[in-house]
Amino acid sequence: MTTEEKIKRILKLKEEKNAIILAHYYQIPEIQDIADFIGDSLNLANKAKDAESDLILFCGVHFMGETAKILNPKKKVIIPDLEAGCSLADSCPEDEFRKFKEKNPDHIVISYINCSAKIKTLSDIICTSGNAVQIVNSIPKEQKIIFAPDKNLGGYINRITGRDMLLWDGTCEVHELLTAEFTLKQKLEHPDAILIAHPECNDAVLKIADYVGSTSAMINYVKNSDNKKFLVATESGIVHQLKKDNPNKEFIVVTQDESCACNDCQYMKLNTIDKVLASLEEEKFEIILNDELIESAKKPIIKMLDISKELGLIK
Repeated sequence: MTTEEKIKRILKLKEEKNAIILAHYYQIPEIQDIADFIGDSLNLANKAKDAESDLILFCGVHFMGETAKILNPKKKVIIPDLEAGCSLADSCPEDEFRKFKEKNPDHIVISYINCSAKIKTLSDIICTSGNAVQIVNSIPKEQKIIFAPDKNLGGYINRITGRDMLLWDGTCEVHELLTAEFTLKQKLEHPDAILIAHPECNDAVLKIADYVGSTSAMINYVKNSDNKKFLVATESGIVHQLKKDNPNKEFIVVTQDESCACNDCQYMKLNTIDKVLASLEEEKFEIILNDELIESAKKPIIKMLDISKELGLIK
């Protein structure tokens, strides 16, 4: 089958099975183009919760499929590749984090949504890069906070809010690889470009960025900007949407060095059209979580969604 034939088959199966395809902005362009909804973690979490389909095919990484299942426990949730994990989620093992939490009993836990279902059960509130600052600001200043698992996002929030959250030492390998030295070199080579960066980047990169924001926030920023050239310090998949929204603007992905394709998340890019088709045909690979874990992990996610709605961040 040609790619076009495979896509037609996917769309036919989707209709037959009353399925919805959710895809993250970091997926390959072909997957983004066939998705019913594309977004960042916050929007996808909310869309999963409101899904009216019988079957949810989540094209992203494993923890995102878990989140969709937690919010839709009665529905079948499948992902195209079970190996599509997350270096950031992997950097926060449950047993080690539990001990860390127990050593700081006077702290509440705010966890970035990029974590496993088990870490969510140890959390009081979940946040995303799109609402993290607002979530933290909603907590009384005298309340001590543990922030996990991303120390870069946590450090950025500390600077923005003036808080002194206790940070778990985790990072995303894609964003952590970017260096201020090479980023600055690219900025000097393109003085007419605006540097936009995701807050998962390290502190040195964020300090030289012209704009820092979540995936959706960066997309909206570029759309509303009159500038014609942008340096993009995040996963390369975002460029597809940026180009669709802004065909007359130029985008240069910031990398670690001249020879590197390090802005491709190896896990996000495991998903392919062939795997999406196989997943829909065979209804594999299903996300299976027990009821107790679902109930426990759901509470901090719902807390996040409720706060986000109160603050007008989502409808």
